[in-house]
Amino acid sequence: MAPSGSRSIKRGCQRVLYWIPVLFIALIVAWSYYAYVLQLCIESIEDTAQKVVYLLVYHAIFIMFVWAYWQTIFTKPMNPLKEFHLSYSDKELLEREDRGESQQEILRRIAKDLPIYTRTNSGAIRFCDRCQLLKPDRCHHCSVCDKCILKMDHHCPWVNNCVGFSNYKFFMLFLAYSLLYCLFITATDLQYFIKFWTNGLPDTQAKFHILFLFFSASMFSVSLASLFTYHCWLVCKNRSTLEAVRAPVFRHGTDKNGFSLGVSKNFRQVFGDEVKYWPIPIFSSLGDGCSFPSCLVNLDPEQPSSPTGSNPANKGAAEGRQFPSKPLRESQSRLLTSTPSWTESDSAADKDKKGASNPGMTIENEA
Repeated sequence: MAPSGSRSIKRGCQRVLYWIPVLFIALIVAWSYYAYVLQLCIESIEDTAQKVVYLLVYHAIFIMFVWAYWQTIFTKPMNPLKEFHLSYSDKELLEREDRGESQQEILRRIAKDLPIYTRTNSGAIRFCDRCQLLKPDRCHHCSVCDKCILKMDHHCPWVNNCVGFSNYKFFMLFLAYSLLYCLFITATDLQYFIKFWTNGLPDTQAKFHILFLFFSASMFSVSLASLFTYHCWLVCKNRSTLEAVRAPVFRHGTDKNGFSLGVSKNFRQVFGDEVKYWPIPIFSSLGDGCSFPSCLVNLDPEQPSSPTGSNPANKGAAEGRQFPSKPLRESQSRLLTSTPSWTESDSAADKDKKGASNPGMTIENEA
């Protein structure tokens, strides 16, 4: 009883500590609101028209920034579907086997009915011992959350949450609006910052808020700009932070561009097809998080073919699986099922060049 009680206390303390970075950001934002609205706009700006314009624009950016931050924090990360979890009989069978190769045979048998195309560096099926499941493509186990997270990018302490498939769009909007928030404060506070050094401001407490507001906003702008630029590059390349560090491994080998479909489709996979939802912190990403379109996949002969495959038997089997678990909108289906214009022509050319020497290499979209 004592060990379990101590573990519970430890976990409770950890949960509290994890919220400290979020509390720090909340306090900084609350102070910036007070300093900008009350001390700068209301107390220091004399021109009424300028004051109204500054307050309207500021509050529009502030609302979007807080909304995106809230969504990033409180959107629960998605976990793999039940189809990827081992059944009770499979768990027993796996536990009885001592040899790694025998265990891999069991896992390969289970994986043949699932849309799994990535492997470990050694070519083995990606399996999570803690969650007892076969990891879908781009899924990783988070040691902080102690769960497998779909399309995991990283665990962010500043939001006390895993950034993954369910909230990556919100995270991108959070970076964008927080950068815009800091840049707007820096730009509108600049002239009053200069007045501080030229003794053009009244000798009140507002002058010190204006000074520190400019310094904090400009410093945060630099760090946010670099982070936002990096994640924009990741979106254009269709990579997560983890995949940028270690490229995914397919059956044909490591391929850092394995999930890239071109800048336009990569962007729409995160933000969706409908432009009106792009700037709004509402979920509009495409797919189900368990399977992703890919350019080049060296198919396992035992794996089910994609819906665009030419084998009717495999096509029927693919239609029978419940992936994705929910019907896609027409706009989502276009991205997940449409193949680039080079698919048919290059497939024919590839067959002429390679012949029977490499029959396993195909160009496809994974459902």
